Amino acid sequence: MQMNLLIESVHYHWREREDYFTGGNMFIYFSVEQVRNRDYRGPDFFVVKGVDSSHDRAAWIVWEEYGQYPNVIVELSSPSTIDVDLGTKKDLYERTFRTPEYFCFDPTAEELIGWRLSASHYEPIAPNEQGWLWSEEMDLWLGVWRGEFQRTDTVWLRFYIPEGQPVLTLSEAEAQRAEAEA
Repeated sequence: MQMNLLIESVHYHWREREDYFTGGNMFIYFSVEQVRNRDYRGPDFFVVKGVDSSHDRAAWIVWEEYGQYPNVIVELSSPSTIDVDLGTKKDLYERTFRTPEYFCFDPTAEELIGWRLSASHYEPIAPNEQGWLWSEEMDLWLGVWRGEFQRTDTVWLRFYIPEGQPVLTLSEAEAQRAEAEA
């Protein structure tokens, strides 16, 4: 559900755009050797800018996308995945993908950490006073939110507009519109 919240909010926020792809829990194929070795990598959430969004994809295949890798990746960490997220995956996203921004969110600890690619390596992104991290790639904040999504009330990771309001999903926007009309 966390991936759905991030994906839906990006789709609604960028509803006028046709130059991006956002996905979650899908494989990114980046080399023939990687495919042969079955060394699959599937970020929990990612955004690629500057691509045709008019068709669905079952996987992100870099060589079919003119060499484009994700601009933003978010991993949803847990005690069983945190070492891989902060080790193997971080190294892959930094050195091979050259992904400009990488974030890890641990919902149990309510901890969000992120990095921005400098010339040759990731530098930590400093949080604001709410603990949110600024995404230059998205022009949005990324931070923790307590609330209900898909009938589940818990702690979520959300995008926020620069002024601090959460980026809405379509259903949230429709509910606000209906409430205003009433």
